[in-house]
Amino acid sequence: MKTYSVSLPAVQDVVIAGWAGRDRQDVDHHIQELAAIGVAPPTSTPLFYRVSADRITQAEAIEVVGKDTSGEVEPVLVWSPDGLLVGVGSDHTDRASEAYNVALSKQLCPKIVGTQFWHFDDVRDRWDSLVLRAFCEIDGARSLYQEGVLSALLLPEELIETRRARDNGRFQDGSVMFCGTVPTAAGIFRADAWTVELYDPQTGITLRHRYTVRELPLVA
Repeated sequence: MKTYSVSLPAVQDVVIAGWAGRDRQDVDHHIQELAAIGVAPPTSTPLFYRVSADRITQAEAIEVVGKDTSGEVEPVLVWSPDGLLVGVGSDHTDRASEAYNVALSKQLCPKIVGTQFWHFDDVRDRWDSLVLRAFCEIDGARSLYQEGVLSALLLPEELIETRRARDNGRFQDGSVMFCGTVPTAAGIFRADAWTVELYDPQTGITLRHRYTVRELPLVA
């Protein structure tokens, strides 16, 4: 299986699939961990949040306002002239604003996408065995933040069809969709840097992206 280094084409639209767990207990767990920081439960699952195309970045450093943000590892689908690609990204989110408006919180932080991709068709048959991981770094100490297999999430085809049926959402070259996340190991919190990974146990290949976070002062 070939890994491609790709600079994203001109991004046309970005969709964040939220509450995208396949197992109801896992969805409830994610709802509960977000409820612990004040986030209201969703009206239905999954939900599809839209963010502006200029939020997407492949940078190795981002800037945010304040200390209430955190990363969130997700598989990412990219519609490109070369076909449907899969990579790994981070739905970096402002947790303070998430407590009163999830859609707004999605817009406030950059959405990070790695530079390495596979063709979706190359991993379609073993999608459920792929492993998501996120590591956080705080004061130089690195620890596991998230880990789970993609069998915990709705299949990409189901997400695509659900969005199409619900709001006539169309995907085209330049479309990007974040496909959901897995529970955290010890709750949601900030960090100085994040590494997100998508690992294929069959080939031993890992898509990986690390980025640092610069926290700008929250002034009034």
